[in-house]
Amino acid sequence: MIAFIKEHRGVCGVEPICRVLQIAPSTFYAHLAVENDPDKASDRAKRDAELRPAMKRVWDDNRSVYGACKLWHAMRHDGFDVARCTVERLMRDIGIEGVRRGKKIKTTWPDKALPCPMDRVNRQFRASMPNQLWVSDFTYVSTWQGFVYVAFVIDTFANKIVGWRASRSQQTQFVLDALEQALYERRPADSLIHHSDRGSQ
Repeated sequence: MIAFIKEHRGVCGVEPICRVLQIAPSTFYAHLAVENDPDKASDRAKRDAELRPAMKRVWDDNRSVYGACKLWHAMRHDGFDVARCTVERLMRDIGIEGVRRGKKIKTTWPDKALPCPMDRVNRQFRASMPNQLWVSDFTYVSTWQGFVYVAFVIDTFANKIVGWRASRSQQTQFVLDALEQALYERRPADSLIHHSDRGSQ
């Protein structure tokens, strides 16, 4: 999540992204402080920093096929006093996993039979007034509980998020809900007046 915020904070801002991902901005800034001064890290973070390269080395030495159980035994065999739950947590953190039988998980299903959408703005993603040009993004973030999928709709005039939704599954509806939220939030003023008049009758 921290890497995602760092990548997009110039466009969306730290606080709006943190609201979408439901984490405190202070958590992000604390990570930045540790990056600038590693001595500010907690004892657990310092221990993790020592274990990560060792775990990666042991995993690579065993043809990159070990899961948490085998890697835990291999680490203990190499003299590391580490708990199995720590091995599981750091494997997720590093982004390594054991070889699994069966099909690999896919996150995209391109349809080559469909035509490629046209670039209607010639890669000029800057508007001269609000609601002139919106762009959207669909991405996913790895957490300890699994993937969280996030959809954004951004008004390029002020680079402001005008609609967003998060979901545990990559269903089309939650992306459409982000667009619907943006349309609702940016309704013309006259439509709001008419809606209010109807509601008071």
